[in-house]
Amino acid sequence: VTFHFRTQLCDDDRTVIDDSKVVGTPMEIVIGNMFKLDIWETLLSSMRIGEVAEFWCDTIHTGVYPLVSKSMRRIAEGKDPVDWHIHTCGMANMFAYHSLGYDDLDELMKEPKPLYFVLELIRVQQPSEYNRESWALSDEERLKAVPVLHGQGNKLYKQGKYQEATLKYKEAIICIKNVQTKVREIMGGPMAEAGEDGLTP
Repeated sequence: VTFHFRTQLCDDDRTVIDDSKVVGTPMEIVIGNMFKLDIWETLLSSMRIGEVAEFWCDTIHTGVYPLVSKSMRRIAEGKDPVDWHIHTCGMANMFAYHSLGYDDLDELMKEPKPLYFVLELIRVQQPSEYNRESWALSDEERLKAVPVLHGQGNKLYKQGKYQEATLKYKEAIICIKNVQTKVREIMGGPMAEAGEDGLTP
């Protein structure tokens, strides 16, 4: 599903925390793919295409929002959404360094609050109808995508399209590193090699 969202505090001013329309890029999630903020899957599944709806959500559903917002903001800034983790999972990093890098999100992390979500459902697609970005793939799909992306990068390189080739190579590396990160977490924590850079979603 593709949608715009606006997140607001439940204060007198309805303070806006995030607004995808201001950023200019709608959000896309795969229903049933264990998105961290699972309440969005429930809310979006109840909506019709073109509908705009406002939902009030209690802290039981909004506690992880700061972590999700952090990743979304980094994507909007053109950065790797989670390379700030550096060898640890998001929660461990946050407790170790006491900051997500944004004051408003740090405040929400320390004191979770109910939030308003204003959602606008733009598009619903079946799995066969779209090309998922690397963060939306399963581990098996990521590993299968690596040689394809590498081949596409080589083809672009030979055509002199160096910038586009670089993006393909980078996406392939992100796929590999994402799988490596999950393996480390399953095996009980960070086992990063010296010189390895940040982790990926």
